[in-house]
Amino acid sequence: MQKMPASIFNDVIGPVMRGPSSSHTAAAARMGEIVRESVLWEPLRVVCDYDVNGSLAATHDGHGSDMGFICGLLGKKLTDDGVANYWEMASAAGVGVEFRVLDYGAVHPNNYRIEVWGRKGDHHCWEGISTGGGMIEMQSFDSFPVSIRGDFHELLIKFRSVSDAEKMAALCAVRDPAPDFAAVEEGGEGALLSLKYSKAPDKEALFAAAEKCGSVETVSASPVLPTLSRRGCSVPFSSAAGMSAYNAGGKLQMWELAAEYEACRGGVSAREVFDMMSGIVGIMEKALDEGLAGTEYSDRILGPQACMIEDAEKRGGLIPCGLLNSVIKSVTAIMETKSAMGVIVAAPTAGSCGCLPGTLIGAGRALGLKREEITKAMLAAGLVGVFIAESATFAAEVAGCQVECGAGSGMAAAGLVQMMGGSAEMCADAASMALQNITGLACDPVANRVEVPCLGKNVMGAANAVSCANMALAGFDKVIPLDETIAALYDAGQKLPAELRCTFGGLGRTQAAKKVLEKLEKR
Repeated sequence: MQKMPASIFNDVIGPVMRGPSSSHTAAAARMGEIVRESVLWEPLRVVCDYDVNGSLAATHDGHGSDMGFICGLLGKKLTDDGVANYWEMASAAGVGVEFRVLDYGAVHPNNYRIEVWGRKGDHHCWEGISTGGGMIEMQSFDSFPVSIRGDFHELLIKFRSVSDAEKMAALCAVRDPAPDFAAVEEGGEGALLSLKYSKAPDKEALFAAAEKCGSVETVSASPVLPTLSRRGCSVPFSSAAGMSAYNAGGKLQMWELAAEYEACRGGVSAREVFDMMSGIVGIMEKALDEGLAGTEYSDRILGPQACMIEDAEKRGGLIPCGLLNSVIKSVTAIMETKSAMGVIVAAPTAGSCGCLPGTLIGAGRALGLKREEITKAMLAAGLVGVFIAESATFAAEVAGCQVECGAGSGMAAAGLVQMMGGSAEMCADAASMALQNITGLACDPVANRVEVPCLGKNVMGAANAVSCANMALAGFDKVIPLDETIAALYDAGQKLPAELRCTFGGLGRTQAAKKVLEKLEKR
């Protein structure tokens, strides 16, 4: 199957969620949704394993993997009220869930091995990974290899023989709608036909036809991503260099290029893309305002601090830099909403959810700009995120915090240049300079919470973005083109020791951090 291009709304800005981590919380919720559907939305018992050598072994509780998975398993959205009481919800629903840490040789640091039993006697084994920013890939179903990312309507049909599966595949190819992709895999228990549809098929009719072809079991999985994929899906460019060639002469602004890109990717109009982003900006603004109003939540390290910036400004106790102080306040407010289990937008991840929106909304408010201009800036930022998604990752477990807070900083720099009327080339230059400044940034959360030093790194990313935006607008030489900077960033991140890629290294191993963890565990 062809590789699908990155989507601004799938890979970069989103999902809308609660919880500390998109890689852990939101991704786990999406896996839980797929597992739930595989037993006809009636799970009875589930065992989820984390490999002892992966990142989830130490962080699955504090980073919200358990919460996300159980919510998805129960059909609860992460934006629903009360999701923090996930154990009570599972008990009330009569669903038994067990999490285990075992040494089973997982290759990917964000690996989930899941066994589920349904109320009608059905039983399945899944294996999947979180790939960053809430994105997932289910890689194994009942020992058959699969690739389910949540961007298609999926049908999985077991047969006793390959010939029966191929007969069904041929039948499906002439039906309307025909599957966008079909694959037959042979295994020890027969064969599996995997069908992917961009449009919802008539499952009952297909399953009836499959039974006539000798099927022994059928399972479906609905899409879990906002933007679906399709055969022949193409985009006008997938890199900064490609964008420049496409925009020869500089006629289009960065936000217009982003809207055109996502319109092609999603099969929608540029106006629909703009409106969708405007709605997302509205959610970000609400998260910011909730943080400024003050948040309460017991299971966290830091209390409300965003209001301290404004209070100190009134006393004249801060270094005078109005726009930057507005940005610091805004970044902090969104991070506090996240830490209090409020609704936020992962941008590009939940751990870095403050940097990009806090920078653009904080700067926009300081400049007196309307949401329309902030939306344009967010689209420009999203396009830089696409370039990162295509050539790197948003998973700190793979490449460190440089691809979370660092990526958010590069994206924010481009958005600020767009906000000030700079060209698409200037946006790319600002992003490149910002990313160059954070190469090698470790991810070392304290006490299993995405707060310290995460807040500081979000604020640092914001300040870096403001500086690099002004450097680009002034005409500074970025020296290294954006595409090459992203490649270097990814290379450096992969070479970080595992302890510095979102597990327990750096600040997370200090004596002070251990004391904070002990204090939290006693609550």
